Amino acid sequence: MFDCIIVGIGPAGGTASYHLAKRGRKVLMLEKETLPRYKPCGGGVSPIVQEWFDFDFTPAISLKSNIIRYTWEMGDPVEVELKTKEPVWMVRRDVFDHFLIQQAQKQGAQLQDGTEVTGIQFKSDRWQVNTARGTFEGKYLIAADGAKGMMAKWLGFKERQRLLAGALEAESPAPNPTLPITHFDFGSVKNGYIWNFPKAGGYSIGIGTFRGGGNPDLKKIVTQYAQQFNVDINTCKQYGHSLCLWDGNQKLHTQNALLVGEAACVVDPFTAEGIRPSIYTGLKAAAAIDGALGGDINALEKYTQVIQEEWGSDMVWAKRLASAFYSFPKVGYKVGVKQPSATLVMLKILCGELRYSEVVNRALKRLGGSFI
Repeated sequence: MFDCIIVGIGPAGGTASYHLAKRGRKVLMLEKETLPRYKPCGGGVSPIVQEWFDFDFTPAISLKSNIIRYTWEMGDPVEVELKTKEPVWMVRRDVFDHFLIQQAQKQGAQLQDGTEVTGIQFKSDRWQVNTARGTFEGKYLIAADGAKGMMAKWLGFKERQRLLAGALEAESPAPNPTLPITHFDFGSVKNGYIWNFPKAGGYSIGIGTFRGGGNPDLKKIVTQYAQQFNVDINTCKQYGHSLCLWDGNQKLHTQNALLVGEAACVVDPFTAEGIRPSIYTGLKAAAAIDGALGGDINALEKYTQVIQEEWGSDMVWAKRLASAFYSFPKVGYKVGVKQPSATLVMLKILCGELRYSEVVNRALKRLGGSFI
């Protein structure tokens, strides 16, 4: 009998596991893959997440990037050197996620990897979680099984507010990336962008379209892009996957259970950033479950309110910016992306120092004026 069973242990599930176990709660982590497992992901992480933990993430960071290079249709480049206290982290998700899980284990959380959940039932005052390796019982349940997971549906969240997007990614070896430069290309793909994130000994190259339609051959586009870095994408294993972008606030709690991470659709609709908001939901979910175990009958409802007020309310503005930018990307690139101040503003947003609501009106006026 566990205080909480967490299904799926990416950044959101791992964070919830760590903070609940640290509070002395009996936690079971269930993961269908055998760890460490590969996860297609650009792997850019805001260093602000360090403030939410009392251990050092250094062993889980592949490298740090302090230069961002933008292009428009693979030309018209501009580089920005970051003058921030801490560069952007570049991580490999198999290493990063496993490191976080190991910290949770050190706090007493139990792990069952290679264990796929086949169904759930609420019985009296607890959840029964069925797997191919046995049945487990927990007072509370956290669904952290991502965009394609079944937990949200099984918990009754059938009609969710989400915008489905798609991405194609590949990892390529590169003996010595000359500089830890993070690359973004706009214009080559409609309603999205292409990226190349440096890692120790390689690149993570990907392409994403975040508003649907208009891109019949993502593979062809990203293959052409990768040639700039002397990478033949066809020799790399490629991973296509869906993303659940935020598309409006929604209920994230039900009977003794919470949704976190991409299962809760907390992916930025403008940048498609997912790791930091997922970690944030795991942090808040742990506090809510701990409160519920301590007798707060409104703790789970408060979790939904916190995510809506502290994150969702700002995503309204992110969605507005995404709609305007991806409708007129060339104008957005010239009057926004190419301005050095734009990168600094986005970094402050990614680090929680600024909110979209504080800057989007000004950005939309500039974009609209330039378009006219």
